[in-house]
Amino acid sequence: MKNTTKSLGTVALALFSFFFFYTDSREWILSGVLSLVILLLGLALAFGEGKIFPDWKADTVFCGLVGILLAFALARTPALVLQELGWSTFGLFFYFVALPFGWSIGVAFSQKPGLAVFGGGGSGGGFSLTGALGAETSKTREKILDTSVVIDGRVLDIADTHFLDGPLILPNFVLREIQLISDSPDPIKRARGRRGLDMLKKLQTKGSIEVKITYTDYSDTREVDQKLVKLARDTGGSIVTNDFNLNKVAELQGVKVLNLNNLANALKPVVLPGEEFPITVIKEGKDENQGIGYLEDGTMVVIENGGYLVGKEIRVAVTSIIQTAAGKMIFTKVQNAQGNSNR
Repeated sequence: MKNTTKSLGTVALALFSFFFFYTDSREWILSGVLSLVILLLGLALAFGEGKIFPDWKADTVFCGLVGILLAFALARTPALVLQELGWSTFGLFFYFVALPFGWSIGVAFSQKPGLAVFGGGGSGGGFSLTGALGAETSKTREKILDTSVVIDGRVLDIADTHFLDGPLILPNFVLREIQLISDSPDPIKRARGRRGLDMLKKLQTKGSIEVKITYTDYSDTREVDQKLVKLARDTGGSIVTNDFNLNKVAELQGVKVLNLNNLANALKPVVLPGEEFPITVIKEGKDENQGIGYLEDGTMVVIENGGYLVGKEIRVAVTSIIQTAAGKMIFTKVQNAQGNSNR
């Protein structure tokens, strides 16, 4: 409904502009071209405001308004010339063009060099028309939480270390899904849902990072994952998740994803072929006389000829390492098996 209103309003503006221009000039083609330009500018402003103006700050608004004033001053000369030629209405076209152009110039100036050139705050640096939007987005890129990462709870520890900056955005449809899980008749699902609610309460009360709830929803789809992708595309934010499938779908649609499982894998200690370390054999493997153990970070260790050493702590040497989508697997062989099996 919101998008329909924007579309109808923009079309109405274009039609009004065409009627206005044609009444003054009686030129069908010229009036149509100018109205088409106004239609395209209107659609860009109506549907791209989330990306064009992701976060309005005082200095950005000030510089944008100054840019509009300067652009209007420049547009006044051709407008007066057209007025002298009897086409006063077409002078308005230059003002229509000057509005978004002047705003863009002002926003770009507020980023680089900004008000620092007048002795105010700012980062300084070169002036770039194309750098304004990217700089603003990189500063204010929001992190949108999905259901899996809230229930997992590790985001709370990462927030405490300040490696993850805010704000963290919790969509209301994700909160509803967690509430439904916490009310599930399945005791395991119910425990997971309540854990997610506890994690959210801790995130809000600890104050180590800003957490905001957004009530933006998309009634055209019922899938939470699709709603998350749409929200991230509309706001320019990143999705924080543990869901492998959501990760792939979001990346295919050009959405930045922060996967905590990938982060955990990247932080696992590195072992090299030939390196030795102690490990306890937990169970037998699928192959004959193969043992399975785990490092403290959960990495699976496959032990050649270790199937008869279940329950023993042995010393193994790394033979190879395989990286899979699910994580890392380390293949080893037993060192001094006889000595360790007698411990």
